[in-house]
Amino acid sequence: MRTDDFDYDLPDELIAQAPAEPRDMCRMLVLHREDGSVEHKVFRDIIDYLEPGDVLVANQTRVMPARLIGRKPTGGAAETLLLRRREDVDPMGHVWECLVNPGKRLKPGAVVEYRAGGAHAPQNSPVVLRATVEDFVDDSRGGRLVRFEPCGENAAGVPRTLDEAIHAAGHVPLPPYITQYEGDPEKYQTVYAMKEEHSAAAPTAGLHFTPELIERIEEKGVKFVTVELEVGIDTFRLVEEDDPTQHVMHTERYHVPAEAVDAVRAAKAAGHRVIAVGTTAVRSLESAWEADAPAADPAVVARRFEDAPDSAAVSGRGDIVARENATTNLYLMPGSTFHVVDAMITNFHVPRSTLMMLVSAFATRDQIMAAYQAAVEERYRFFSFGDAMFIE
Repeated sequence: MRTDDFDYDLPDELIAQAPAEPRDMCRMLVLHREDGSVEHKVFRDIIDYLEPGDVLVANQTRVMPARLIGRKPTGGAAETLLLRRREDVDPMGHVWECLVNPGKRLKPGAVVEYRAGGAHAPQNSPVVLRATVEDFVDDSRGGRLVRFEPCGENAAGVPRTLDEAIHAAGHVPLPPYITQYEGDPEKYQTVYAMKEEHSAAAPTAGLHFTPELIERIEEKGVKFVTVELEVGIDTFRLVEEDDPTQHVMHTERYHVPAEAVDAVRAAKAAGHRVIAVGTTAVRSLESAWEADAPAADPAVVARRFEDAPDSAAVSGRGDIVARENATTNLYLMPGSTFHVVDAMITNFHVPRSTLMMLVSAFATRDQIMAAYQAAVEERYRFFSFGDAMFIE
C-alpha cells in the first residue's frame, strides 16, 4: 500500500466554491458496498435509504473564528490558524497549538498583533490581541505553540477576555481550496452545531442537513444523536510519506455522551444500523469502542432506551463506552476493523488524505476509486462545499 494509491485527478472547476442552496439539494452518490454499484441522487433522498430503528450519529462541533491575520512589528503580514488550546502548557488557556504563515519567519520569540476587524481592519483600528510564538510543534512546517494576550477594553469598558479578543479579530476559516466564497460564514456551520466553538474546520458531511430534513428523518423513526470531535491539525495536512503507515496522526479531543452510546447499543441489539454523518463521527464512534469492555445486554439496553437513556447492564466482552474530554489519534486505513459504524455519509475528499484512506477502509480502495471516477465523469462538486456520498 502506497500513498499514491489514494491519488486521483480532479479538474479545478469541480472544487465547489459555495454551498448548495438549499443545503439538502446537493447531489448524492450512493455506493453499495455489497456489489460496488452506484446510484445518483440528491441529498434529501437520504431518507429513502434509512429505516425505522436506525441511528444517525453526527458531529455537533462548531467552527471557531480561528483564522487570525495580523502584522509583525516590522509591518509584515502574518496569518495564524488556531487549532486547539493547550491546557497542559497553560491551565489558563492562553496557549494554543496553531499553524502559522510564513512558517520560516515566525520562530520562537516572534510577536504578532491583530486588530479589530481582522484581515480587513483599517490601520487605525485598535489592537485587540497580541501573540508570542513560544515553540515549534513537531516540526518547522508551520506548527507552533503560541501564547495569546487580549488587549484593550470591550464595549462595556472592561478588559477584554481572550475569547472576546479572538472574536473581535478572527474569521471562520475556510479551506485553502475555497478561494471565491464571500457569502454567509454560517453556511460553513451545520444547522445542529452546538453554541460553544471548538473546531478549526467544519464536519462538512453534516452541512447538507436542514432542520426540516432532520425532522422528517426523526418522524420516520430514525434516532438522531450527536457526538463531538474537535477538528484539528490533520484536516490541513496531507500524507507526505510514500508509505501511509508512517504518517503520524495528531490527537483531537472528542466526546461520546451516554445518550449516543445507549442509542447505538439499542440499534445494534435490535438489528438496526449505526450510520455516521462524516468521518469525524466515524472516528469518534470507533475511538469509543473498547475491546475489553463488557458488552451490553441487548434486552436491558432496549428496555432502557425506550424508557430513558441510562447506563446499561452488561455481559460479554467488547462494547462502545461513553467518553468525556478524551483524545484520539485513531488512523483508519485499509485493513482496519470497524466495530460500530454500519454505513456512512461523507463528502468527496482531497487526494492523498487520511480521509481517502478511511473511506477506502470502510468500502474498498477499488470501490472508492471507481466511485470517485464516476463522480468526476458526472461533474459532481468536490470537497467541503461539495456534494455528498452515502456508503452503505
